[in-house]
Amino acid sequence: MEINVNGVTLFYEASGSGRPLIMLHGNGETHEIFDAAIPLLSERYTVYAIDTRGHGKSSPVAEYHYRDMAQDIIAFIRELDLEKPVLYGFSDGGITALLVGFLAPELPSFLVGSGVNLSPYGLTREFLHESKLEWRKTKSPLIKLILTEPHIFRGALSKIRVPVYLTAGEHDLVRLSHTLRIACSIPQCGLRIFEGEDHASYIVHSEKIAAFLLDVLP
Repeated sequence: MEINVNGVTLFYEASGSGRPLIMLHGNGETHEIFDAAIPLLSERYTVYAIDTRGHGKSSPVAEYHYRDMAQDIIAFIRELDLEKPVLYGFSDGGITALLVGFLAPELPSFLVGSGVNLSPYGLTREFLHESKLEWRKTKSPLIKLILTEPHIFRGALSKIRVPVYLTAGEHDLVRLSHTLRIACSIPQCGLRIFEGEDHASYIVHSEKIAAFLLDVLP
């Protein structure tokens, strides 16, 4: 299915029945990373798995900004008249979910973000170094996004009115100290560190994230 918002066309798939649950993938990915999780989550929720702007089957864009992605999701929720959806986001999708949480705090009912950072400095030095090398080779706008955004002030997180859960892998690309600071800045925030996992291993093509969401979500 497709929907036009903010001058772009977003592709999405909807499955299941029940309360709305929006799932947002990470940088350079598509909704298909959730192929193992969606069948399980669809037993309880109506799952909306979106290709964010410039990804998958959605409209291409020349440059990427997290606020644009967040405004797309805000418009998506309003266009489909979704009542108090749960937002789940991985990596870039998690950043987008947090932005929605304080830009439009009246819309979601619950936020979950995996592998989220508030600025590039929240990422490990090794990953930033690798990303800089990749940028020099490719000039990819997606790599530029990683190196230049987001810029979220911790004080903005206090505007989030709904419960939040953050997750990270024990060997994540986001520094553990950064994840802890984010969790402490959000009024109602739980935290789960997945032992033995990296940034994506418990999420991409994995049922583990579905089991976690079914456990913590109302």
